[in-house]
Amino acid sequence: MKILRLGMAACLCVLMLANAQAAETGVALKADDIRAEPFGDAKAVAALALNDKVEILGKNGGWLQVKSAKGKGWVRMLSIRKGDAKKGGNEAAGLLSMSSGRAGTGKVVATTGIRGLGEEELKAAKFNAEEVKLAESYAVSKVDAQQFANAAKLVARKFDHLPEVK
Repeated sequence: MKILRLGMAACLCVLMLANAQAAETGVALKADDIRAEPFGDAKAVAALALNDKVEILGKNGGWLQVKSAKGKGWVRMLSIRKGDAKKGGNEAAGLLSMSSGRAGTGKVVATTGIRGLGEEELKAAKFNAEEVKLAESYAVSKVDAQQFANAAKLVARKFDHLPEVK
């Protein structure tokens, strides 16, 4: 009986270990380079195409370490949807998580977050004027943005605003 219990416990441990080591999968939301390091200026080692399947090996800030049939390296997190490709639905659903209105508190709470930032990273965040200037330097004109959208075959979609909470 004791041997049976030990055998069952060993099997359970093996199953738990195998499950913990199972890699997470994802799908490329757009064409992007696989880079040697998690930096925008790092050497491109391969290229992903739209809907290429990847195995997610790790995470570093806004970058995912991936392995695909085309190579292994780092891809921007916003270029990958975790899990299998959805059929239909909102393309931005995997990128932003939003919730508004918490029932029962008497207060309305609205939050928006970008996938990949953990609680500790948010708590440790500090204002950096140089990074703000860098981010502002990426701004483009409305004409340039429209040309990009047209080239990427993006379309504008109108939607009704949510009703005001009273």
